[in-house]
Amino acid sequence: MRLEVRENVPIWAQGLAPVLAIFISLVICSLLILWAGKPVLESYGLLIDGALGTSFALSETLTRATPLIFTGLAAAIAFKAKLWNIGGEGQLYMGAVLATVLGSGLITLHPVLMIPFLMVTGAVAAGLLLLIPTLLKNYLRVDEVVVTLLLNFIVLLFVNYLLEGPMQDPMSMGWPQGSPIIDEGVLMPIMDKARLHLGFILALIAAVGCWIFMKFSLWGYEIRSVGLNSEAARFSGININRTLVLTALISGGMAGIAGVSEVAGLKGYLTLDMSPGFGYAGIAVAMLAMLHPLGVIASAIFFAGIYVGADSMSQGMGIPSYIADVMVAVSILMILLSMLLVRYRVIRG
Repeated sequence: MRLEVRENVPIWAQGLAPVLAIFISLVICSLLILWAGKPVLESYGLLIDGALGTSFALSETLTRATPLIFTGLAAAIAFKAKLWNIGGEGQLYMGAVLATVLGSGLITLHPVLMIPFLMVTGAVAAGLLLLIPTLLKNYLRVDEVVVTLLLNFIVLLFVNYLLEGPMQDPMSMGWPQGSPIIDEGVLMPIMDKARLHLGFILALIAAVGCWIFMKFSLWGYEIRSVGLNSEAARFSGININRTLVLTALISGGMAGIAGVSEVAGLKGYLTLDMSPGFGYAGIAVAMLAMLHPLGVIASAIFFAGIYVGADSMSQGMGIPSYIADVMVAVSILMILLSMLLVRYRVIRG
């Protein structure tokens, strides 16, 4: 058995592959529901209703999808250049730290300026964090997967130190949390009696902006070229190191904005448990979207719906909510397999 590259892959096949992958994932997870002794269709009905059945459920799904869109974009852009950024979690927290430092009273601006200021500074801080493994990869050939993964733990330990010490809110009664973001820096809610905030709109704008950048700009073309064939890109005159540095700044910046969005839009202050793994989940979001920036929106909402709806399914049917993690993991595997079969055909002999 061997793999042979398909010369022409129709667009309908590329679009159908993730849909079939999700369907197969749901079929496989149905076996787990049957194993638990529960009806499959009713369980999935509760999951869908818990994620989309009411305006409140929809708002919770979109709220959960907001950081996933940002971290999904971070992974998609980096992976397009074959810069394997596994450090979205650390970059998210780095953006959140800068938002807390600057947005809790150190600097006060009009909201029209304060919110972009926090977004930009958080993005820059996270982008510079990803620049470390990128430069190590460029000049010392250090594996960026290992470095970005380890940086996640370093950043989380650093955040823990800050929240237990210099950045702890004096009004928190000893609880490890940062000072609250001032009103000028808070992302306003966009639905009544719901947690959905302006960060979701900014995430949609970021996804469209990334698509335009990657599709129509010269820099986007260079990023895609480096990812497709770095040697051919170098031969054509593209500066590989410069392109990877640019990729790192954009990718890390997207993850950093996710942290700013969570601090300034959802919680209002920094805590160590602010992210339940949004940085890692962003990789799954990007893979399901097949690294397409616009596809990241639908992918993020899909995964957010699974996580939010799983709670409703668990309460209504007595099924462990951890099945959501299984569904996400199986979806990733099926997506990877579908991407492989779309790009290659299996040849016997």
